[in-house]
Amino acid sequence: MESVAEPPSHAIGQQVILDLYECAPARLDDLPWVQSTLVNAARAAGATIVEVVFHKFAPWGISGVVVLAESHLAILIWPENRYVAIDAFTCGDAVRPELASAFLARAFGAKYSVQRRFVRGGAIPAEDGSVSGSPKTERHVAIPALR
Repeated sequence: MESVAEPPSHAIGQQVILDLYECAPARLDDLPWVQSTLVNAARAAGATIVEVVFHKFAPWGISGVVVLAESHLAILIWPENRYVAIDAFTCGDAVRPELASAFLARAFGAKYSVQRRFVRGGAIPAEDGSVSGSPKTERHVAIPALR
């Protein structure tokens, strides 16, 4: 798994999107295990846990979020597809979402994973006027106001 650099100091934070494929099926629909695994991933990243909310669907599937003082760590699981989708959004530079990603890939026994990293708020100018967004990889679109 690729390493993720710290966000530039003037960015709001970073978001890591993680797709886990061909996960070990034994615990994909085990709500207590999934909940404690996501909480432990948040701790591994150095996050401050504020609240934990999970829901088990019928006949299968789990959705949950660990609300952090620094933002959130969310999970959606499709046991029938052995697929887990994770969203780790952290503000500031104290929390390391890439550590949560590595922890979760191992815990779910994923055969392979795809990780994407986004700098959030990178177009907010720093004191020196610079922005962290890259025009080569990011598209900036003006959104018209609602009437």
